[in-house]
Amino acid sequence: MSNAIEVERLTKVYEQGQRGTKPVVAVDHVSFQVQPGEIFGFLGPNGAGKTTTIRMLTGLTQPTSGRASILGFDLFRDVTRIKKQIGVVPERSNLYDELTACGNLEFSMQLYGVPRAEWRPRAGELLEHFRLNEKHNVPFAKLSRGMKRALTIAAALAHRPPLIFLDEPTTGLDVMNARSLRKMIAGLRDQGVTVFLTTHYMEEAERLCDRIAIIVQGQIVALDTVEGLKKTAQNTNIIEITFESETGGVETRRFEDRDVAKAVQTGLAQAKGRRLLALNTIRPTLEDVFVRLTGLDREIMLAEKGGKEPGNAGG
Repeated sequence: MSNAIEVERLTKVYEQGQRGTKPVVAVDHVSFQVQPGEIFGFLGPNGAGKTTTIRMLTGLTQPTSGRASILGFDLFRDVTRIKKQIGVVPERSNLYDELTACGNLEFSMQLYGVPRAEWRPRAGELLEHFRLNEKHNVPFAKLSRGMKRALTIAAALAHRPPLIFLDEPTTGLDVMNARSLRKMIAGLRDQGVTVFLTTHYMEEAERLCDRIAIIVQGQIVALDTVEGLKKTAQNTNIIEITFESETGGVETRRFEDRDVAKAVQTGLAQAKGRRLLALNTIRPTLEDVFVRLTGLDREIMLAEKGGKEPGNAGG
């Protein structure tokens, strides 16, 4: 079976409008494949090229060079056919506030050419699957944030696409809604749907993704399974130190070094004489790998999204 997505040296250069300014290379000769039925994570800091890549693969912007095929269709020659075969869930919902939950689903099916006789039964099927039955006549604007995200995904699946792009699906959701949505995403894989997922939440990617590509400054710097990526950090010792903060609370920090003694020494120096509460050696996580490859720490990464990580803290 051929790959769901095949990308070879795909590049996007934005020419600058002002005289004397250099072109910006947003995506720089990236190559990867996405296998049918897998959840493929595409991770990177803000400005790394994630959104531009998705916009190219979904036909919203034309690549400068390179080649790609989506579900066997050439991205340059068959973009109209590609759009009919995929589902896209942008970071911000693209549904209509004034339409009901059922109305939005039926309108999506109309756009994709689904026969009218299938609209009502397919809408009912999706509303039941996403646990929105009781909200079928409620306008989109009056749904909760979690229900809006669920309905947006349902609408992207209305025409039964074999491939769906999810851009930051759980951003801004509380713990319960994020957990529920992750379960729905995992369920898509069980149904044979290929999922292309971007997220800033490393634990989410670690739980959901079969393979992950990490992009930095327009270039893919790593591509492997979650376990494969974590093995790249196994030669480094990660020390987690918990100590009293300057305000009397508790502060936890991580330090890493190939020499465990140096990692501990660095951590104790950071404590600055404050009372040590705990010291643990921990196994590398996907987040540790991400920090090493991007140079972006967890706090900055979450601040870029303006919120706490769903499923760990309140949100």
